[in-house]
Amino acid sequence: MRLIGLTGGIATGKTTVSNYLTQTYPFPVWDADVYSREAVQPNSPVLQALVRRYGTEILLSDGSLNRSQLGNIIFNSLTERHWVEKQIHPIVRDRFSDNITKLQYEAGKNATAILVIPLLFEAEMTDLVTEIWVISCSAEQQRCRLIQRSNGSLTPEQAIARIDSQMPLEEKCKMADVVLDNSSTVEELWQQIDQAIAKTS
Repeated sequence: MRLIGLTGGIATGKTTVSNYLTQTYPFPVWDADVYSREAVQPNSPVLQALVRRYGTEILLSDGSLNRSQLGNIIFNSLTERHWVEKQIHPIVRDRFSDNITKLQYEAGKNATAILVIPLLFEAEMTDLVTEIWVISCSAEQQRCRLIQRSNGSLTPEQAIARIDSQMPLEEKCKMADVVLDNSSTVEELWQQIDQAIAKTS
């Protein structure tokens, strides 16, 4: 099986790349962020654990998780971030493992799938994939894109704190089988993706 682990730093363009792959290729694209959100649905064991630890102020009025409030907690405390990740990452890993088993049963050993895992290295999930793609851009582009994505709700300092909470992008690139440079046009990015898909398929 060809299991491509797609990762990168925050705001480097993982969603852009995964959307292109979904629209262009017949492979399943599985997203860790989707499974993370499912793990903290109202009344889920993980959300109940979060409330026990941080109180009901991390909930919105409809009982769902206030992600902004949780973000303020975990991006200001390494201890709390690790604690939250320990609640969520095992659930995400189980979802990927189940998907891989099912795909192998249905499509056989020649199947290909994309695993979009922002914290592929940090969460120690590299064993789930057969090759690693890292999306890269300059530090300035990353910071500007993150602030823009938040519609200006993040200060430059907050944006830098979120970027710094992850493994440095240069380190991820050193461990990649493919580095996708997302510092230019989307057309150039698409071209790199097509070449990477064709290279070992």
